[in-house]
Amino acid sequence: MTRLADSIAQTAAILEGADLASDLAVRELLDLTTRRRSLDLSDLSPDEQSALIAGRSQELQPSPKAMAERIVEAGKAGRPFIAKFGIDPTGHEVHLGHAVPMLILSRFQRMGHLVVFIVGDVTAKIGDPSGRSDERPALTDEDIARNLATYRDQVRPFFDFDRAQFRHNGDWLRDFKLPRLVEITARIPVSMPLQREDFRKRLEAGHGLSLAELLYSVVMALDSVEIHCDVEIGGIDQFLNMQMCRKVMEVCGQRAELVVATALIEGTDGAGTKMSKSRGNYVPLTAPAGEIYGKIMSVPDRLAEPYFRALSEWSDRDLAIVNARLAGGSLRPVDLKKILAGEVTAALHGVDAAMRAREEFEARFSRRSFEGAGDLPVIDDLGQSVIEAVKSLGFAKSNSEARRVAGQNGIRLVIESAGEQDQVVLTAEEALEPFRTVIEGKLGGRTGSIFLKVGRKLASVRSR
Repeated sequence: MTRLADSIAQTAAILEGADLASDLAVRELLDLTTRRRSLDLSDLSPDEQSALIAGRSQELQPSPKAMAERIVEAGKAGRPFIAKFGIDPTGHEVHLGHAVPMLILSRFQRMGHLVVFIVGDVTAKIGDPSGRSDERPALTDEDIARNLATYRDQVRPFFDFDRAQFRHNGDWLRDFKLPRLVEITARIPVSMPLQREDFRKRLEAGHGLSLAELLYSVVMALDSVEIHCDVEIGGIDQFLNMQMCRKVMEVCGQRAELVVATALIEGTDGAGTKMSKSRGNYVPLTAPAGEIYGKIMSVPDRLAEPYFRALSEWSDRDLAIVNARLAGGSLRPVDLKKILAGEVTAALHGVDAAMRAREEFEARFSRRSFEGAGDLPVIDDLGQSVIEAVKSLGFAKSNSEARRVAGQNGIRLVIESAGEQDQVVLTAEEALEPFRTVIEGKLGGRTGSIFLKVGRKLASVRSR
């Protein structure tokens, strides 16, 4: 039995028989699954390695069989099998969306392969155009330096940099000669980048598209050429960029890399869009344990399984067991989501911190009483609308975002008296009315402590 199979057997025993609402069982489970994140996978055969990678990939090109064969060939040649991941420092924070391909990359490292983590300090000056409806604002050298200053520390939970390479592509791109770039681009048809739907839409809409953006994927491909990459890992939004990497490697006389593209995870707001800094629906890797736990608890229940698949080392067997328990009624969705929140928190801060975050969350948000929750923000201006209050509290970035949350039944008034609670959902129209009007209309003459609940965020309403 491989080390991974043994670990899965241990977690299966807990998932099948334990009370997954109990702290003791969750602690035991997190201890096992967190250790699995650093588990030595070198005893897996090439076919087993390829199957493990394919199981969490949306696309694996050209095929899992080709990956297994290439791993075997590298071993016979006595050279490392090289796995690459690149990220541009266009912002100062790395978030959980970036962590999805990084988790796959960490598996390659634990299989015994060479991981090369590339920070694009030169490609950041162009900015990845994938999925953009307009040009990115230009970054200065100072902007880029400031953004990448902490990148290595932020991704450290996923890698052992004593056995991996952390490189800046400026180390080779700044010395790249124009004649060589002309030679390469002369063999790449312009139709190749223009097949991208995002580029076509921008041109059809009359928006700008710079020549630098057309060249972005070519410049990115030079990273793969530099390190003689065997496999590149990235989100599915990078798939066409990675196709260009394969083409450029062939133009340069190298064997085309394999491509592993992972699914994009939906943002924490549950609005159906990908996790991104621009939308504010992300979880930074540097966030405190309690914040990470709370943000994961705020996602819709339907995202629990895709989050487990993307952000954990849970196996298909693990997920099949909990899905069966959910269907049979022996596991509540909220308890599974608490395990998920603990899983993600433990990956970044350790199991002890995850269990403390669990306790704090239970104390503040899962108990029946809100009256004992300290340090709550207070709403004392009852003349303002609910929407205005939500924005002023920082529970939404704008009035339009607050209205969208209301439209998703995410804004509630809670009245609590003698330990009993009643919650009423506010419609988008009701949320536009003054607090005083809403309280009178929804709560009538009932007395008690009143709270505003927006997702998992809570504020006290001073109604008298």
